[in-house]
Amino acid sequence: MGPGFFRSTAGVAPPVKRIVKRISLLIVSGAFFELATSALGADKISEVLLRDAIQGNLAAIQMGQLAQEKAQSDEVKSFASTVMVDHWVSNEQAEKAAKQIGVTVPTEPSISQKLHYEQISRLSDKALDRTFVAEMIAFYKAIIPRFKNEAKKTDDPVGIFANEELPRLEEHLDAAQKLQSKI
Repeated sequence: MGPGFFRSTAGVAPPVKRIVKRISLLIVSGAFFELATSALGADKISEVLLRDAIQGNLAAIQMGQLAQEKAQSDEVKSFASTVMVDHWVSNEQAEKAAKQIGVTVPTEPSISQKLHYEQISRLSDKALDRTFVAEMIAFYKAIIPRFKNEAKKTDDPVGIFANEELPRLEEHLDAAQKLQSKI
């Protein structure tokens, strides 16, 4: 492509002008298609995040209950209590956002979350304490970046939900990391 590539079509034969117009139309149409596709993709990303958040909340509540019953450390039990309460509140907000955008609300944790719960429920004492805290850290490290991305959308229900919940998730991660160094 030399410097004349973007030259005016004045004085160019009519068939060439039609080709240039068609190419321009295709480029513009392609740009609109790309915008529409990315908007649709973003909606799907929001839906998946919301489903994952609800399932994560349900799993965190179950894990918190387990840790409250079986943990050895009082600090782990206290953290588990905070996790349960905060994720209960978060789940109510997530379900509200899901209903606003027409997403089916999951009623139980994912299969992998259930398997993790089963494995952890077989543990006791310090092993349960360490594993519970490690699982919570892994959960928060995985979900926080997704919430940060979604929180940028301040004009839709999922973005508003993510923006409201993000500080709590970051607090939980910080608390879990501090707790991990103590147990």
